[in-house]
Amino acid sequence: MTAILCYNMQMKQATAIDIMKKLELLYPDAAPALEYGSAFELLVAVILSAQCTDVRVNKVTSEMFPRYNRPEHFASMEQSELERMIYTCGFYRNKAAHIISASRSILERFGGEVPRTREELESLAGVGRKTANVVYSVAFGGDAIAVDTHVFRVSNRIGLAHAKDPLQTERQLCELLPQNMWSLSHHLLIFHGRNICKSQRPLCASCPVAPQCSYYTGAPKSKPGQGD
Repeated sequence: MTAILCYNMQMKQATAIDIMKKLELLYPDAAPALEYGSAFELLVAVILSAQCTDVRVNKVTSEMFPRYNRPEHFASMEQSELERMIYTCGFYRNKAAHIISASRSILERFGGEVPRTREELESLAGVGRKTANVVYSVAFGGDAIAVDTHVFRVSNRIGLAHAKDPLQTERQLCELLPQNMWSLSHHLLIFHGRNICKSQRPLCASCPVAPQCSYYTGAPKSKPGQGD
């Protein structure tokens, strides 16, 4: 029985790697869509991106970052002032409060530098696991899979995961994929979700991984859902 389970896992891992390699050929330029010039700017941008498009965030930060781009700039800022700058990103009151609080924590607890571990990142206001994984991976080159709406939907739809929530999805993906593929896989799944494996009408006829996809082949699968 153990040998059969190991063999099945090896087959699943081989399939997952093959899927990612096909997506890599499809999206050779897969990379973060948020625009930033430092780890701190990335942190702020990711906080702003919750329930907001990257296009909108980039528009807001392109006007804000030339003047305000370090923790000390936000730590002393009136919340109402920051709210006005980020209003169009939605949930602006909470986001402004989180950015100001996180900035103060960075100054007081981390010497003015964005912490480099996921545990320390998650100790900052407004930073959950997804945000911490993005900053850890993109800014500091760590290996992590940040599960956003696209990653959650696409990975469960294809059959790479069979999970009810983002954390479980992350753990299942990390079990299937080699660690050195985690960060790239995050970007590939996002690109695929935006371009082909869309939420309402996936373009299966244009998908290079359709023959391996649970949704397309009708194999048992968890229903596509929403991530954080």
